[in-house]
Amino acid sequence: MQAIDAPSPEPAAQAAPPRPSLPARLSLAAADIKLAHSVFALPFAVLAAFMARPEGSPWSRFAAQLALVVACMVLARTWAMLVNRLADRDIDAANPRTQRRVIASGRLSSRDGLLIALAAAAGFIACAALFWLFFTNHWPLALGVPVLAWIAFYSFTKRFTALCHVFLGGALAASPLAAAVAIDPAFVAASPALWLLAGMVLLWVAGFDVIYALQDVEFDRATGLHSVPARLGPVGAIRVSRILHAGAFALLCLSARAETRFGPVFAAAVIAVGGLLVVEHVVLARRGKAGLDMAFFTINGVVSCVLGAAGVLDLAWA
Repeated sequence: MQAIDAPSPEPAAQAAPPRPSLPARLSLAAADIKLAHSVFALPFAVLAAFMARPEGSPWSRFAAQLALVVACMVLARTWAMLVNRLADRDIDAANPRTQRRVIASGRLSSRDGLLIALAAAAGFIACAALFWLFFTNHWPLALGVPVLAWIAFYSFTKRFTALCHVFLGGALAASPLAAAVAIDPAFVAASPALWLLAGMVLLWVAGFDVIYALQDVEFDRATGLHSVPARLGPVGAIRVSRILHAGAFALLCLSARAETRFGPVFAAAVIAVGGLLVVEHVVLARRGKAGLDMAFFTINGVVSCVLGAAGVLDLAWA
């Protein structure tokens, strides 16, 4: 009689990879959203805070306000960038350039990304409330949720408009206005220089974001996403970027003239920024996409730091 073989045991289900620890999840999120890129907006927030500081205000009081402004900036940017990664996780996963991003690749779950984003938003609101508690200024708290909504909205705009670059510029242009509101709300209505500076940030950021979008022109066209390069092609996009940067430089000059406390240091910085913007477009013209890292990250980081530092020096000296 033939022996009946015992049924083979079913292979054990493959164990799911362990969930990263909380520090590891925070590290993944921080590395992906590149906190170092806060350098694009933070110097303008600090500069606006110095512009809005009332004459004779104690430096100890201002230092505490400035620390809260910086904390709000970091938390707001963390919120906005994580919303971007969550909104674009499927798009990022399909794009070879972005498929290694932590949420798109699955190294950080969407749930964890959302929790970190909500924690950053809650931290932002808490810091905004401290302006009311310690400095009797309720405006940061009152405007906190609208600001968070505004800076998150950019992440959805490329689905329906090529003006997405302008929306990003508007999100970063909110930083000097919000900082001034936090220090002295009355200054915001009384200072044309502040609004001109915010307009400069809007056009400057929109201009270099058009350059950045050159990396994805083929992908955007294939997937129906909107951008200036996808609409006009690389040559037309570079032309638009130059026009935006020319407008940004004009507004910067007007801001420097409108703020009488700016002196020779800021004037020299304005001239230097004009030169840097020219260099940015020369690099792009000569090196094409190979020059994007230098044109987008390095030069624009120097632009914001030079303007912020020079303006603060002149205002502190005045």
